[in-house]
Amino acid sequence: MTAAGGEEVIRDGRPVTERRLHPVTPLRRAWAPVAVLAGWAVHDLDQAQRQLARLTTTTLLIGLAVLVPAAALYGFLSWWFTRFAVTDTELRIRTGLLFRRTAHIRLERVQAVDVTRPLLARVAGVAKLKLDVIGTDQKDELAFLGEEEARALRAELLARAAGFAPESAHEVGEAPARELVRVPARVIAVSLLLTGAVWGSLVAAVVVPSVLWLVTGNLWTVLVSAVPLFGGAVTNSAGRFVAFYGWTVGESPDGLRIDRGLLDRAHETVPPGRVQTVRIVEPLLWRWLGWVRVELDVAGSSDSVLLPVAPREVAEAVVARVLPGVTVPPAASLTRPPRRARWCLPVWWRGHGIAVTDAVFAARHGLLCRRLALVPHAKVQSVRLSQGPWERVRRVADIRVDTGADKTVTARLRDAEEAAELLRTQAERSRTGRRTARPDRWMA
Repeated sequence: MTAAGGEEVIRDGRPVTERRLHPVTPLRRAWAPVAVLAGWAVHDLDQAQRQLARLTTTTLLIGLAVLVPAAALYGFLSWWFTRFAVTDTELRIRTGLLFRRTAHIRLERVQAVDVTRPLLARVAGVAKLKLDVIGTDQKDELAFLGEEEARALRAELLARAAGFAPESAHEVGEAPARELVRVPARVIAVSLLLTGAVWGSLVAAVVVPSVLWLVTGNLWTVLVSAVPLFGGAVTNSAGRFVAFYGWTVGESPDGLRIDRGLLDRAHETVPPGRVQTVRIVEPLLWRWLGWVRVELDVAGSSDSVLLPVAPREVAEAVVARVLPGVTVPPAASLTRPPRRARWCLPVWWRGHGIAVTDAVFAARHGLLCRRLALVPHAKVQSVRLSQGPWERVRRVADIRVDTGADKTVTARLRDAEEAAELLRTQAERSRTGRRTARPDRWMA
């Protein structure tokens, strides 16, 4: 039996059901030739204007009569020659019109499968499936699938990655989720207003074009500087509000789920066992309200946000879900560098601190915007001691902890003897932590 919209082919001596993407996909891909022309026009605006001035109305109509069918044909053929199939061990995606490409994604290396629904896709009733795979920097995607098909395929892929038998994986369905936190829109708006980056970008968008106008008096110079500055200001304010709107964190057997977005809805999953570092960020103006932001470093993936803003006690409760058995060290338990470290880093040395518990290595830096990084001992890949010439004079050293996300957490300006002892004990904690760590399995 074949799936709806699929056909059965023989691969490696076994029947495999290959499926196509949603029929609305050609409309998305038909824009590629048009985008190429638009990119050329923007890149060389003067030349594009001269070429358009030479064209007659008849020539333009003939060009459109050729371009529109060509773009439609390109979109249809690229959709027709794109197929995907789920086998016992992998997801195969075949693409390419002239040059064929087949991606073999091993299911045991899948660490997250996210469903995103851009605004126009929501209108059309389709969704995009993004796969986060260990060892790759970019996410493979299937765009677009029907919303129900996307959710069913996501559930099947996660079930197979968890070790369910192929014949029963499609019957498992999406694991139920229990809501943990919902961030109110009012809190998101206030937090953005209390962020220095937002006000900095707004001030720059007003001041820089004004100064350029007074100095040069050239309108084009002002526009060239004003457009990107205002674009950055909008992205840092309204754009972030739209992206964070409706932020909800839920708990399910396959990890913590994040649903967010006002226009483009995203359904993401924080894979269990793959989190290497948790960072608790406290901007200066947020401290009066007791708010923090929680960020994650995940192995094989880019940095992500777990909570854009939340009261500290709520954030700590969610961190305990990400890192079972971990308690966030209170600020009073963090030890500062010795006073002689002020000669290495005047004033800012006070923002550094460190705490080591049975579960995590915790290091804080920042005086105005504090960032506390928590690294579970089992996730530490290596520990290094570094000491520059001036640090040797002041008898201090840095301890650098490398994680599986290719990131480094540094405890700066520690007493030299303390740093040497910390180097030895942290290496032992990491070995012990890896032996007793929970498996990095879905739904384990």
